[in-house]
Amino acid sequence: MFKSTFRSLAVRNYRLWAAGAIVSNVGTWMQRTAQDWLVLTSLTNNNATAVGIVMALQFGPQFFLLPVNGFAADYFDRRKLLIITQASMGLLALGLGLLTVLGAVKLWHVYIFALIFGCVTAFDTPARQTFVSELVTEKDISNAIALNSTSFNAARMIGPAVAGVMISVIGTGWVFLINAASFAAVLVSLWTIKKSELHLREKVKFTRSGLADGFRYISGRPDLKTILFMFFLIGTFGLNFPIYISTMAVSVFHSGAHEFGLLTTIMAVGSVVGALLSASRDKPRVSLIFVGAAVFGAGFILAAAMPTYLLFGAALAVIGISAQTFTTTALGAVQLLTEPHMRGRVLAILFAISWGGTIIGAPFVGRIADIFGARAALGVGAVSGLLAAAVGLFYLFKYRNMKIRFQGGKISVTLNTIEHENQS
Repeated sequence: MFKSTFRSLAVRNYRLWAAGAIVSNVGTWMQRTAQDWLVLTSLTNNNATAVGIVMALQFGPQFFLLPVNGFAADYFDRRKLLIITQASMGLLALGLGLLTVLGAVKLWHVYIFALIFGCVTAFDTPARQTFVSELVTEKDISNAIALNSTSFNAARMIGPAVAGVMISVIGTGWVFLINAASFAAVLVSLWTIKKSELHLREKVKFTRSGLADGFRYISGRPDLKTILFMFFLIGTFGLNFPIYISTMAVSVFHSGAHEFGLLTTIMAVGSVVGALLSASRDKPRVSLIFVGAAVFGAGFILAAAMPTYLLFGAALAVIGISAQTFTTTALGAVQLLTEPHMRGRVLAILFAISWGGTIIGAPFVGRIADIFGARAALGVGAVSGLLAAAVGLFYLFKYRNMKIRFQGGKISVTLNTIEHENQS
C-alpha cells in the first residue's frame, strides 16, 4: 500500500520537483493566510466583501486569459514557462512584503498585486498541472497528481499555522518576504531536472484556433462536460475557504490570528487524507467525483450547525477530505480522458470556469456573510456541493447506465463502461 501510494517518488525528476514544490507551497499558504488577515483586520473593519474582491482579482484572470494560457501550456516548453511564472510570483511576494513592512500598504495595493498575481497564475496553473505528465509515465500520472495535491495540502497544514504565529510575533509583511524567498526552492528544482529524462510530448503546431479546438474537443464529450460543470459549481461557490474560515473565526468565534491559522490547518489535515487516499488508487474513479461532491455539500451543512470552535474545526476536516477527493479525482480523470496534445487547453478551460468563477462567487459569498452572517454564507457552499452531486448523478444514470440494487441487506452499484472511460 505504502509503495503504491508513493510510487511516483521513485522517479528522480519527480522527486526533485516535489521537494522544491513543498517548500514553495508552505510559503504560498503562509502568504495567503497573512493576506486574508491583513485585509480583514488591518486594511478594513472585518469586511468579508473586500476579501472576496481580492479572491476575485486573484482568480479571475484564469477566465479572461483563457484564449492564450492553455495554448501556451501546450505550445511552449513547460519547464521554461514555469521558471518564468514561478520567478514572477516570487518578485510579486517581495514587492507586497516590502510595502507592508514599510507601513505603506493600502487596500488598493493588495488589489493590484492580487490581479497581477492572478495573471501570472493563469499561465502557471495549466503548465504546472500538465508538466506532471512529462515527469512520469502515463500509468503514474494519476498518482503524481494526487501526490502533488498531498504536497499542496501538507503545506496548507503547516503554512497557516506558522503564519498565524508569525503574524503575531513579526507581522504580516515578513510573512510575505518569507514566501518570496521560498520560490528559490522550486526554481532550483526546475533548473536541476534532467531534460533527457522528461517524457516530452509531440510539439503542438501554432494555430489561431487553439482555444476553439479545446472547446470543440470538449463539446463532443459528455464525460468532460459533466466534470467541468461540477468544477464550475464547486469552484465558484464552494472553494471560497478564506472567506468561510476567516468570517467564522472572527465574527462567530471571536478568534485571533493563531486560531484562524489553526482552522485552516485542521481543514488541510482532511485534505491530505483525501489526497493520500486518491494516490493509493490505481486510477481515478468517475463515481468518486460524485461521492466527493455530495459529502462536500453535506460537510458545509454540518459546519454551519457547529456551536463551538473545535466542532467547527472537525467539520472542516470532513470538508477537506471531500474537497480533495473531488478535485484530485476530477483532475486525474480529465488528464487521462484527454489526448496529450490537448491537455493544456482542456485544463486551462477547467481552471478558467472553476477559479474564474471566483469573480462571481467570492464577492457573492462575502456579501452574504456581511449581510446575513458567516453561518448563512456556509449554506452557499452546501448548495454548490449538492448541486454538483446532482449533476454527477444525472450523468451516471444517463451515460453510464448506473443501476442500484439492494441484495441481502447490501447496496450494489453497477456502471457501464463507455468509450473514453475505463474508470468505473
